[in-house]
Amino acid sequence: MVYRPTARVLTVLELLQSHGRMTGAELAQRLEVNIRTVRDYIEMLGDLGIPVEAKRGRNGAYWLRPGYKLPPLIFTEDESLALTLALLVAKAQGFAQASAAFEGVLAKVMRVLPEATRIQVQAVEQTVLFDDDSFRIPPSLFAVAMLSSAFQASRRVQLYYRSQHGEVTERGFDPYGVVSRYGIWYTLGYCHLRQGQRLFRLDRIVKVEIADETFSPPANLDIREAVQRTLASIPGEWQTEVWLKTTLSEAQRSLRLARAFFEEKDSGVLVRADVEDLPWVAQKLAGLGIPFVIHRPQELRVAVSQYAQKLAHYAQLMNIEEM
Repeated sequence: MVYRPTARVLTVLELLQSHGRMTGAELAQRLEVNIRTVRDYIEMLGDLGIPVEAKRGRNGAYWLRPGYKLPPLIFTEDESLALTLALLVAKAQGFAQASAAFEGVLAKVMRVLPEATRIQVQAVEQTVLFDDDSFRIPPSLFAVAMLSSAFQASRRVQLYYRSQHGEVTERGFDPYGVVSRYGIWYTLGYCHLRQGQRLFRLDRIVKVEIADETFSPPANLDIREAVQRTLASIPGEWQTEVWLKTTLSEAQRSLRLARAFFEEKDSGVLVRADVEDLPWVAQKLAGLGIPFVIHRPQELRVAVSQYAQKLAHYAQLMNIEEM
């Protein structure tokens, strides 16, 4: 019995689909097998009902019978959600030239999905907002889908959430939306356990179930700004406040701070952020190449001064070497 690895047999099919016509030698080189093994793969495709035609001889080649098309792909619910999120992330990362292609793939997927899954995928597409172009901590696809669907239907969810210390608590939660910011996914809403608005990371959600109760989200809520304000209010080791002589968009692009709030003020931008590493912030500020004023803390001014002295020292070393 000739051993025919399934993956390589499918690769032969993909190559014939993409190239149209290939010789046995070309297929053998691509697959790193001999000509006889290629013939075995072609024979197996025929046994599966895939019409591969061949011409033997010096100019011989293999090709799929004209007009042959593979049956449509069948996606599971998780695969459909994964494909949708991947396309949304790709579009958010600035692949503008290929945006039409992404829309076409989404449209094709939507046409073949069962209605229930299609509604869920549409909820994800319409609900999830990307506030940047990174994606470092992927959340549960199920959590994204359930929260998006609950938001679209104004339905409360039962949330099982794991804290940073590993403690899992259960709570009723009214989701106001889902936002991806600097590689971390968040949901903001009303927490019935704490009786107030709370922000949760999706990668820490252990379980989520849609409940029967409904809710009315706040009118005119800017979910991006609300998430930004909430993150900025989370206490850190250092509370910093720096004014930059630049535009709001440039400040947000240049300072990639997860817990920061940007406000246009005095012909510039006031940045408030909680950070743990002042020397790192000092390097970021020095590298901006624009005027800035440190309002607080005093320790950040010291860190910037020390970094400037270090740069001056490096420059002096270069001058000594040249002499």
